[in-house]
Amino acid sequence: HILYYFLLQLSSTTSTSTINMASSLATILVALPQTPQCRSTFRSDPPKLSLTLNPKATVTCKATLSTTLETSIQQQQQQDDQKQKPVAEVWRKIHGEDNWAGLLDPMDPVMRGELTRYGEMAQACYDAFDFDPYSKYCGSCRFPLPEFFDSLGMTNVGYTMTRYLYATANINLPNFFRKSRWPHKMWSKHANWAGFIAVSDDETSKRLGRRDIVISWRGTVTHVEWVADLLNFLKPISPDIPCSDRKVKVEAGFLDLYTDREPGCGYCKYSAREQVLGEVKRLMEKYADEEVSVTIAGHSLGSAMAILSAFDIVETGVNVGKDGRKAHVSVFSFSGPRVGNVRFKERLEGGLGIKVLRVHNAHDMVPQSPGLIFNEDSPQWLLKLVEGWFPWCYLHVGEELQLDHKKSPFLNPDGDASCAHNLEAHLHLLDG
Repeated sequence: HILYYFLLQLSSTTSTSTINMASSLATILVALPQTPQCRSTFRSDPPKLSLTLNPKATVTCKATLSTTLETSIQQQQQQDDQKQKPVAEVWRKIHGEDNWAGLLDPMDPVMRGELTRYGEMAQACYDAFDFDPYSKYCGSCRFPLPEFFDSLGMTNVGYTMTRYLYATANINLPNFFRKSRWPHKMWSKHANWAGFIAVSDDETSKRLGRRDIVISWRGTVTHVEWVADLLNFLKPISPDIPCSDRKVKVEAGFLDLYTDREPGCGYCKYSAREQVLGEVKRLMEKYADEEVSVTIAGHSLGSAMAILSAFDIVETGVNVGKDGRKAHVSVFSFSGPRVGNVRFKERLEGGLGIKVLRVHNAHDMVPQSPGLIFNEDSPQWLLKLVEGWFPWCYLHVGEELQLDHKKSPFLNPDGDASCAHNLEAHLHLLDG
């Protein structure tokens, strides 16, 4: 009734259409019975509900976001550690038994640790080298042999230094060889310190699952100009390094650096090649009753020396023990150039079974040299066509692990060529 009265009042001020609409609405209204019970329901206040809540125990959360994240990270790390196998169980895979299948992308944590460790061995050559042109010892190692690792803060490296390596400075590689500006006080007019050989101690050998002989070659730090100093033509590797295949050829400058000697110099009376073979043979005889591996690491020009020395060790059979057991030979190459021709690649990978992992920065120019025209990216038929008469056909060997410093938020993406070539930048990228 109230609503009907309101509509009638509204009709007095509205148009005829509004009145008709109100009348139609009134016809569909249903009158509610006006019983006392109903009337009291409309006029009285709604009933009040009384609820009794049982008290519950109060729980105080003491955890914060940071502690929760730390706990989650620790649990994840513990799970990862449990999944990781000891190096002694997987060292053959780490050193290329299956050509590093499934270890590089994503990077296996054990693989990352071992690859970084050998990279630090190569970096140690730079850290120990005397670059000071005003020092009479420029071009030598700054530390005595027994104090090498301790002097570099690598006390727990787990290796014992056995020999320093020297190369003659008579070839044209000025960015590799350093000489003092005091010619009358020079420690040597013909030699430069080129690297070292070390062997794992008993405790480390137990952890690694074998006795590990490490050969580490010094490179050219950040300089990339040394590539222009190369003779840049292929030269037969034999007779300098005995090889049954006479068509195996390598870059002439690399071969000269590895095989040249200076009879009148006490440091390079024997070539770098003779120094390496002699020391590896001695260590193989010393540890004849153990399983032995030979791991060779090098950066830049040192990478080329590493590949050549690995080829030489296996080709001459120095890695074969008295009982006929062969030591596994592998190379970890950092930002290295191409070394030899098609036949060299086929002989090294197929005939000798040497495993090479080639780590490089996508923006580094050194791995693109020599062989800018004909290289591993060229069709096989073209390589076979030109290998006999074209002296600038070079191919990389082994497996590739490409890095990119421009994808790292911690490295300068606009750095120059020397920054892209720097070994410490490579190790930073490897470390994640």
